[in-house]
Amino acid sequence: MNQRPGLYIAHCDGKGRGIFTTTPISEGEIIEICPIIKIPKFEMPIIHKTHLHDYYFLWGEELDECVIALGFGSLYNHELMPNANFILDLDNDTIDIQAIKDIEAGEEITLNYNGEPGCEDELWF
Repeated sequence: MNQRPGLYIAHCDGKGRGIFTTTPISEGEIIEICPIIKIPKFEMPIIHKTHLHDYYFLWGEELDECVIALGFGSLYNHELMPNANFILDLDNDTIDIQAIKDIEAGEEITLNYNGEPGCEDELWF
């Protein structure tokens, strides 16, 4: 796992836990490279009946598989207009978290789980 120093978990009102930074992060910087645990396709329907349902990422060329991101990867909160994005690195089996805006020290790091910032598609969780 490759994670920039200064990331931490803290409580967020109305959201539970979230990921924050103690140091500023510049737009374009990689925040974290998260290894993944692949869930076999035949087990994907089972995950919908578990608590892990809220923490998985769709995966694969057709997005017909799922994974759990290790590190802080599955703990970043959703935001319609986030300050970071996730990149599925299928070749290296990682999910890379990258800043898409400057992020100030003490600020929560957020992702739009629908992919593109501003995408308002209904979430699965």
